This record gives sequence, structure tokens and C-alpha cells, in this order.
Amino acid sequence: MLQGAWMTDQRKIGLGLTAFGILFTILGMLLLFDRGLIAMGNLLFLAGLSTTIGFRSTVAFFTKKKNRKGSAFYMGGCVLVIWGWTVIGLILEAYGFWLLFCEFIPTALQFFRRVPVMSRVLDLPIMKAVINRLAPKGGQGLPTTNFREP
Repeated sequence: MLQGAWMTDQRKIGLGLTAFGILFTILGMLLLFDRGLIAMGNLLFLAGLSTTIGFRSTVAFFTKKKNRKGSAFYMGGCVLVIWGWTVIGLILEAYGFWLLFCEFIPTALQFFRRVPVMSRVLDLPIMKAVINRLAPKGGQGLPTTNFREP
């Protein structure tokens, strides 16, 4: 499936932890904002991120000057979830996540564009409108993010 020298066992484990973190967070939201599942999802996501790219790189990413605002919102949301303010914490986390990772949206969209089933979904007119509206904001206006019109 995922082959190559760049995909080591450590990165595979990290991607698995990150996926479980996202899954736990989604399950926590579906089960009426269960703070235990959401907190576990946050922990697994951060553990997966640090396992995938390394602890130093993770700390460097969250402490970059341009990422401090997003980091503050994300970590503040995590703390609010643990304290029991689950909905408000998730809103803060979502905003912080957007600030931290919005630059990766064009790259992710280009990847999904090459996946056979996702390519068809992304070619739907409504999806093109949403993507062309969101991707430039996330990618700071990169012209490569706009998909071709039929």
C-alpha cells in the first residue's frame, strides 16, 4: 500500500495514531460530545503527529511565530474539553486547527485529486465551488489550487 523509503515503520505508527485520534474525536462528537473520547482523540492526534514527524519538529511547528495563535487556540480548546466545556473547547480547537493546518489544504486536495473515487467526487460542480472558495484561503491564494472547469 504505502511503500518507499520515506514511509518507515515509525511513520506508519504515527499515521495510525493520528487516524485513531481523528476517529475518537469524531466518535466523541457523535456520542453527544463525550469529553473522554474527545480528550483521548486529542491525545492520540498529538502523539501521532509527534511520532510521524518527530518530537522536535512537532514542538518547532507549534512554537513557530506564525503558528502561535493557532497553537494557543488549539491547546486552549484541549484544556476546555478536559475541564468539561466540550462544545466551546471543540470550537476553539477547530479554529486553532484551521489556523495551524490551512496551508496544507491545497496539498491534500491535490493528493485527493489523484485518488480515483475522490477525483469524481471533487469534480462535482458543488464541490468545485466549495474547493475553489476554501483552497485559496487555506493556501494563501496559490493559483495551483483552483481546479479546472469542464
